[in-house]
Amino acid sequence: MIFGIRRWPIVPTLVVLLAAAIMVKLGFWQLDRMEEEQAKLARFEQAAELSAAVAFPKAGSSDVEQAAYRRSSVDCSEAAAWRATAGRNAQDQTGYVQILECLRSGGEAVEVQAGWSENLAAPDWQGGPVSGVIAPNRDGTVVLVADPPLAGLEANALPTPKADQPSKNLSYAVQWFAFALTALVIYVLALRRREREKDKV
Repeated sequence: MIFGIRRWPIVPTLVVLLAAAIMVKLGFWQLDRMEEEQAKLARFEQAAELSAAVAFPKAGSSDVEQAAYRRSSVDCSEAAAWRATAGRNAQDQTGYVQILECLRSGGEAVEVQAGWSENLAAPDWQGGPVSGVIAPNRDGTVVLVADPPLAGLEANALPTPKADQPSKNLSYAVQWFAFALTALVIYVLALRRREREKDKV
């Protein structure tokens, strides 16, 4: 008799054990992700310290991750479209970063974060050479953060690798392990209560 339970119901027990096993597997998956993020962070930190510029990578190419946080430049033959989004400048002030769709020769579009301003108005800039730092986006694309900024805008806050992701993965892993343990404990307690109620009958 285990945990004071004379007879374990087969189907519910299997369901709970399967659910707990999935949770544990997700916890170990998060630990694997943590190691991957730590390795990626180390590569990004090394890249940020390199002064040599690299070619701006094409969207979807295998060079995107290797180019992240490196210096680069593009020749913007045309400023096709502007948009503004909330952001911070180099002095950590809140405002708007001006982002443009830069068309290179041949029609290839490159996203450029031109600079920071206190208002939403698009600057008057028609094109030209742009140098800066390559920043990765969440969707796997990259943006060139202009340094120096363009069109009289103020300096951008330059991108830096996010050091908090590995700790988030660890936190998620602990949560999954805790969920699995909690599910098992609740199930055992429920079965023991059922056994006590049977004994009273």
